[in-house]
Amino acid sequence: MTEKGSLLKGLRILAVDDEEDILETIQEILDEAQIDTARDYKSASHKIRQGQYDLAILDIMGVDGLKLLEETVDRGIPTVMLTAHAISPETLMESIQKGAISYLPKETLADLDELLNDILGAVRSGEPPWKLLFEKLGDFFDTRFGSEWKDKDREFWSEFSRSYQISKGIQERLKHDKRILDKGI
Repeated sequence: MTEKGSLLKGLRILAVDDEEDILETIQEILDEAQIDTARDYKSASHKIRQGQYDLAILDIMGVDGLKLLEETVDRGIPTVMLTAHAISPETLMESIQKGAISYLPKETLADLDELLNDILGAVRSGEPPWKLLFEKLGDFFDTRFGSEWKDKDREFWSEFSRSYQISKGIQERLKHDKRILDKGI
């Protein structure tokens, strides 16, 4: 692992997926972090409420990941959506709007440590992680969804392309950021 690997070292990460083999793979790939897992909505929701996490990785289908996303954002936990069956322009947009910091297809699981290091590095340096995601995976989305996939929601994606900072998603995360709230902003 490169010098950037230190961004994952020692982090407490909650990984939620209904597939045990995916959770095992995440644990193997992110071996320098402390990984806590859940295989269903109820146990994941309990862990979110009771635990302290530096990052959450949520599947969408099988665990009600978009609802869990609302809970992680409410607790100020940066969250990455990792999905296969639910991958679509609609769930991508909903993840952005609800405050996820990234949205990764499970096809990229082998590169999860590198992608998370890059995403966390962007977040920590104040760079928009979504810009990084589309630089790295834009071709994947175009191939998966078709070259005209953004046309249906042109206004949303046009604004997104200008700033890569979707105000609703950022506002949602900031409403729960103790560093901001403590300053009375």
